[in-house]
Amino acid sequence: MRVLLADDHGIVRLGLKSLLESEPGLSIVAEAADGLEALRLCEEQAPDTLIVDIAMPKMNGIEVAARVQKLAHPPRVIILSMHADESYILRALAAGARAYLLKDATDEDLLPAIRSVAAGKPFFSGAVTAVLVADYMRRLQARGLTDSYHLLTHREKEVLQLLAEGRSNKEVASELDLGLSTVETHRANLMLKLNLHNTAEIVLYAVRKGIIV
Repeated sequence: MRVLLADDHGIVRLGLKSLLESEPGLSIVAEAADGLEALRLCEEQAPDTLIVDIAMPKMNGIEVAARVQKLAHPPRVIILSMHADESYILRALAAGARAYLLKDATDEDLLPAIRSVAAGKPFFSGAVTAVLVADYMRRLQARGLTDSYHLLTHREKEVLQLLAEGRSNKEVASELDLGLSTVETHRANLMLKLNLHNTAEIVLYAVRKGIIV
């Protein structure tokens, strides 16, 4: 697995590199100190995975994540951040990131995150998940609402999990042996029942519910 590290602090890159180089089958192909350099190196090196700080000079990590999705061979993106705020996480997911880690928990989360995104699954720091769950419950209580997961049919729950794991509608249809239009209908119905509006919100909901970890 070929990894590109992007962080504007050299000492942070050194620490990440030391951690990752101990993992068999993983190599650091390049390092970047700003967002524009990270984008250029992704074009040149075509890494499998990009690990990028959210707060980068010249171009922030979320913008880099969005830009690399347009490359011929886009890397899987892991965002490092100091912020366990839902708005940042939603923006990162919408930009194409597959994992979101808090920088103060990098040592314990980074290798599991790399393995998870390599398997096509999203990953969030335990601290991020805890914040998301707590915020969600507070909002439900403040609005006098209850979670609507129980309203989903068995099939809608299956579709929800596969979508949250990163499958496309076509892939879900193939895995569940359903027609594409049927999957699209299930997706629309579950999003309506759960008041979700896009794929990023589907992923966050699944994390809060413990459907994906």
